[in-house]
This record gives sequence, C-alpha cells and structure tokens, in this order.
Amino acid sequence: MIIQAAVVHEKGKPFQIEEVELAPPKKGELLVKIVASGVCHTDEVAQHQGIPVPLPAVLGHEGCGIVEDVGEGVTEFKKGDRVVLSFAFCGHCENCLTAHQHACENLNAINFGGVMRDGTKRLSQNGKEISSFFGQSSFATYAVVHESSAVKVTDDDIDLALLGPLGCGIQTGAGAVLNRLRPTFGSSIVVFGCGTVGMSAIMAAKIAGCATIIAVGGNPTSLELAKELGATHTINRKETDDIVGDIKKITKGGTNYAIDTTGVADFVRKALASVRFMGTAVVLGATGDLTINVQQELMGEAKSLIGVIEGDAIPKLFIPHMIEYYKAGKFPFDKIIKFYDFKDINQAFEDSHNGKVIKAVLRMG
Repeated sequence: MIIQAAVVHEKGKPFQIEEVELAPPKKGELLVKIVASGVCHTDEVAQHQGIPVPLPAVLGHEGCGIVEDVGEGVTEFKKGDRVVLSFAFCGHCENCLTAHQHACENLNAINFGGVMRDGTKRLSQNGKEISSFFGQSSFATYAVVHESSAVKVTDDDIDLALLGPLGCGIQTGAGAVLNRLRPTFGSSIVVFGCGTVGMSAIMAAKIAGCATIIAVGGNPTSLELAKELGATHTINRKETDDIVGDIKKITKGGTNYAIDTTGVADFVRKALASVRFMGTAVVLGATGDLTINVQQELMGEAKSLIGVIEGDAIPKLFIPHMIEYYKAGKFPFDKIIKFYDFKDINQAFEDSHNGKVIKAVLRMG
C-alpha cells in the first residue's frame, strides 16, 4: 500500500514527507494506522548518523495507533484495537527468554540495522528498499510492527495520541527508577537533565516515595515544571560552580541514587560523585568516552555505575501500569507533551533540540 512517511535520504538532511510503499504484514505482524508518534533524541542521533542506520530510512519509534490488519497467526490483536508501540526484540535469545527483552542480544541489529526482526524490510520507494527503525518506523501514516512490540490500550477515555512516548522515552526514565533502582522509601535521588527521560524519572521517584528528589538542569522553565512533577529541590547548572557540592549539602553527604539522562560525560562523573557510599549512579543517555579513577570515584566507596536500556521494562506489563498511574493522577506525563502536525516534523525536532519543548508529539491526522 502507498503511505506518507518522513524519509531521511542523507546524513543530517531534513525529513522529507513523501509517498513510500509499505508491504503487508507477515506472520505475527500487525498493520497499524499511526495516530501519533513522539519525537525523540534517538531519532535525531540516527538522522545525523550518530547511530549508523542505513539510509534512506523512515525513523520514528514512539508510535501509537489503531490496528488495521493482522498477519497470519496473530490472536492477541484484531482490527480496531488501540495500541502503543515499543522497541523490537528477537524473542528467542537467552535474555529474551528470561524476560529481559530490553537486553536482547540482537537489539542493535533489529532496532538500528534497518530491518525487521526476520531480517527483511517492509518499506520501499521506486523499487528501492528503505530501512526501518525500532521495528516500527512510526514517522508515517501506517506501520507494520511485530505483535510482540505492540501493547493493547483498553482505556477508550484516554487520548491515544498522548500514549506514544510511553513506548520509549517515558518508559526509559520511569522504568530506570521503578524497575531497576527500586529506591528505598524515604531515600534520595538526583536526576541530571530535565527532558522527557529526566522528568519521567522524577515522577517515578515521587511514586516510589523518595523523600529528596533533586533536578539538575539549565532551563528555568523546565526546573519549575520539575518541581510541579515531584522534585523537592532544583539546581540550575548555569548558576552554580559546584553542582556536586550543592547536592551533598542538600542530602547531608550524598544522595542514594543518581541518574544521568544527558549523555554528557562530565555529568556522568558528577552523578557518580554525588552519590554516597554504596550509592548507585545510572546512565540513561548515549554517552561517549568516560575516564574515571576507579579507586577514588567508584570502588573505594563501594559505588555502582550501571547502564539501563528502555527502563528494564517489559512493555506489555509496564506500559499498562504507567497508564493506570496516569489515570490516578500520580504520573502526569501529559504536562511535558506538546503536539505538532506531521507536516511540521522538522520544526518539532528544532524546538526539541533548542529546549522549547520537552516532548514533541506528531499527530498524523
């Protein structure tokens, strides 16, 4: 079928909304009419080939929509079902079989290699194949996705367009807290970065019962919103010469947990430095080289430095939990979302890059 999709043809070039051909769903797959898709920094990294997704490609990996058709063998979904789409995984490696799909041994090949989980492509243009992304390519009016990556939404009273970012950015931040750290009630946490992932971690920390939640960022408006979402303290990195010292002063010696969402090596070091003895620092942003003195900065105080992918989440379990918390008023992620028309995709990326919006979401219709 012929669909509209935002195609990246060359490294760093703008998205071009064009007609492309989408093949029908194969065994175990769904055809989904995309209602909306979140704009994520990972899409931008792929656009500029920081992640070398083969070009041309259709990006987008925070899709949500309505099932239009199902492939052979699909029993969990039917036409008309509302779904949120999440990351792709192989389903048969040791990590997948032990419910660690976020650490699928084939994760990079499937999500960033330009192919679906069976190694083939569904998109083409003028007879030339186009790469997919995260097993969905949701910057389009329709997408084919494997049923394992789709999560059914049974709440008809929620605007489906709000829920796309639950499949990646929001899941990553909230899951790092609720699934991996599982902070002790009354403990302290600092979050570096007040974007989608950071704000989601802050909201999750409040749900978990952290007594001290510190947000570190450089945008005064975002820092104010962080307070509204659960932060007990904020630090403007542009107005202090000693972020770590400020954190230790607030927490009387150091925080129990720290999360870096920025991907900036210096902030990862600061996150590690800000935790107390036996504290844990988590890296959520795509970070390059990092040099530390292992004795002084890590082992000598029995600290842990860990990387977390996709919030250690099983999307079919975790996304419904997040929706329930949202309905209960405990997880107000809608406050970080701003909607854009699909045709304004390049503006949405520019505003996201410049900090004018925390989570841009494209409406396809």
